[in-house]
Amino acid sequence: MASIKDVAAEAGVSVATVSRVLNDHPSVSADARTRVLAAVETLGYRPNAVARSLRTDQTHTLGLVISDVMNPYFTELARSVEEEARALGYSVIIGNADERPELQDHHVRNLLDRRIDGLLVSPTDGGSPLMLDAVRAGTPMVFVDRWMPGVAVPVVRSDGRAAIRDLVAHLHGLGHRRLAIIAGPAATTTGQERVAAFREALEAYGLELPDAYTGQGDFQAESGRRVTEGFLDLPEPPEVVFAADNLMALGALDAVRARGMRVPQDIALAAFDDIPWFVHTDPPITAIAQPTGELGRAAVRALVDRIEGRPPESVTLPARLVVRRSCGEPSPRNAAVNPVTNRSES
Repeated sequence: MASIKDVAAEAGVSVATVSRVLNDHPSVSADARTRVLAAVETLGYRPNAVARSLRTDQTHTLGLVISDVMNPYFTELARSVEEEARALGYSVIIGNADERPELQDHHVRNLLDRRIDGLLVSPTDGGSPLMLDAVRAGTPMVFVDRWMPGVAVPVVRSDGRAAIRDLVAHLHGLGHRRLAIIAGPAATTTGQERVAAFREALEAYGLELPDAYTGQGDFQAESGRRVTEGFLDLPEPPEVVFAADNLMALGALDAVRARGMRVPQDIALAAFDDIPWFVHTDPPITAIAQPTGELGRAAVRALVDRIEGRPPESVTLPARLVVRRSCGEPSPRNAAVNPVTNRSES
């Protein structure tokens, strides 16, 4: 394996000059830079990343702590983060919090110990002292999808309020009046925001959201199943269950089928966080889709801007309603274009 001395000999320069070229130091002449890079290519030289990090105080590594790796939304988010980071010359180490604040902080602590250059986090709650300490210490950080209110960190997220209004308008147009929600954790910003947006959208149509039609979930399938069973046991069950994330929607679907009931004939179902599986369920599930790939890429760019001394910006992208057939929509061959989304999807 070629060494830095071999590169210097091949290029006819000193070892110090090779080091300056590899660390992109501006004092090297264009001719010397060209000869060094040609020698690196010819010899197949790969610098020692650990040694370089000790000299430059950079590891070109980002940390990503996601809320639940089993959730297809976060799986797609992690993939887009890794792809964009690689394109910008960074590697990514991923930690799965499994919706547990103590596990989230475990990963954050380990990543900081590994001397990562910056941290992307989707917080499991709104008040981690460890992350607050990291922010105060100057650790480059970006929140993605969720955020910690009042913390001066750029946030890259989608805004689902307009899409939730579109969903309620769509359901109202189909004749539904008794609408229930499986909420996400109240400690998360997304959990709070989606319930508030749903309630506000109902009020616009003169509809209420009774306590009995609000079930507390945790963004995992079992809670969706449990909450839906409670809805079905009510003297007057809801006509529609809106699950505030995809895994809770799948749990809700399991609960309905376990009772021998059908979607949408017996009860309608809609979800926040569209996933590829929803096209293949019977019936396909009407859902709110987030621009997941764009969010992951934007989060990496914001973090790299912060690391490299450029002013980072928060980014908010709109979510959109995807109409399918789980809420009593007409089949595609009989359906007109939906007035809310201007599309029909099966």
